[in-house]
Amino acid sequence: MRIRIAFQAVLTALGLILLSPAAAYAHGDTVKVVVTGQREGHITADITWENDGDAVSEAVAATVNAVSGDGARTMGPWRLVRDPAAAPAGWTTAETLAPGSWKVSVDVGFPALGHGELEVGVPVVDPAPATGTPDPRPATPSAAPAPSRTPAEAPTPVPAPEAPAEPGPGPAVWWTTAGVAATALAGAAVGILVRRRRGRR
Repeated sequence: MRIRIAFQAVLTALGLILLSPAAAYAHGDTVKVVVTGQREGHITADITWENDGDAVSEAVAATVNAVSGDGARTMGPWRLVRDPAAAPAGWTTAETLAPGSWKVSVDVGFPALGHGELEVGVPVVDPAPATGTPDPRPATPSAAPAPSRTPAEAPTPVPAPEAPAEPGPGPAVWWTTAGVAATALAGAAVGILVRRRRGRR
């Protein structure tokens, strides 16, 4: 009985020893690298296990290099970082490519070997149009034009006051003039009578 129990324990230990490497290499010993393009100049790539297509959950040691279409410029090497805006298999670069055509290559060294490359075009982004700076001074209200008056609303001209009439001669003046005339007539009559009397003598 004891021999049988010991034998089962040995088989179990051997099974665990044999299964551990199998579990470790269940994904395979290579990774598949697919360079998917760029987003605002950042290189994007998907990294999965070659055998089962599962996303690589471990840390990835990879280098990214880019060569311009005419071969005159090179960018990198850069490293890949997790892409929070993509699926679990998504990776990207913190650095950005300049506008133009680039041949991008990605080489992975850990947790397994992998390679991928792609021709990537980065478009030129037009700068946002500059908005005019608002004038901080308050706007001065313009003088409103005087409302035009219709003929019905035109003011009626006011006639000038008439000059007061000159007062005519009062009763006192009239009586004075009459008295002077009567005196003159009386004097003339007296003179005529005196002359007649002298003529008779």
